[in-house]
Amino acid sequence: MLFDPNDPAVEASRQRRRLLLGAAAGTAVVVLGSRAVIVDDDPRANELRPDGRPRRPPGQRLLRTIKPMGGTPGDPNPAAFRLRVYGEVARPFELRYDELLAMPQVEQACDVHCVTGWSVLGSRWVGVPLRALAERAGVDGSARHVIFEAAYGYTANLRLDEALASNVLVAHAYEGAPLLRPHGPPVRALVPDLYFWKSAKWLTGVRFSPVDRPGYWEIRGYHNHADPWLEERYS
Repeated sequence: MLFDPNDPAVEASRQRRRLLLGAAAGTAVVVLGSRAVIVDDDPRANELRPDGRPRRPPGQRLLRTIKPMGGTPGDPNPAAFRLRVYGEVARPFELRYDELLAMPQVEQACDVHCVTGWSVLGSRWVGVPLRALAERAGVDGSARHVIFEAAYGYTANLRLDEALASNVLVAHAYEGAPLLRPHGPPVRALVPDLYFWKSAKWLTGVRFSPVDRPGYWEIRGYHNHADPWLEERYS
């Protein structure tokens, strides 16, 4: 793929790279013009996850709350929300917002990690496990990947096994309240174990695919997998 140097997405990628370099050099972390609140003295950073990895991945600063990281906003109106679940499935379906809320809900606390170098430990979310939607749809054995689809053509790709992990949600609430506009309302994906760009905001679709389809940031130079502990930031 040829890169247009005037493409706003390419410039955004440059800005994120500069932010990472600044954080590594010990400068204050600034996101979208607002000074982040750094809490690197949080003792939870030294705890280990069940898989033995530290809760704070390498190269990350701890913040108190997730930061608004841009993106073209979708329609935040719950009445307009529709989530299409389709692809390599036996029973494709579409959900309204009230139908999503009528499904069994999960409330979980989890850590999230942004490629720009910040992490938030113990953030609280409410939503429906993605694997519940997969079970309802009857995912075919040919499916190997999940493609999150969002407003204005944004996509993010995941391996099927990682997308069906127990902590992956279609989330509608954060820190005890419905999602606010900067964070992709009314519904976003939540994939805590990968860099946060995989947690697509303003979610509109979940497509089960037999082949991998690199998403918006992946075709612009970001890593296809995005494991924070391996620092899979860029290709």
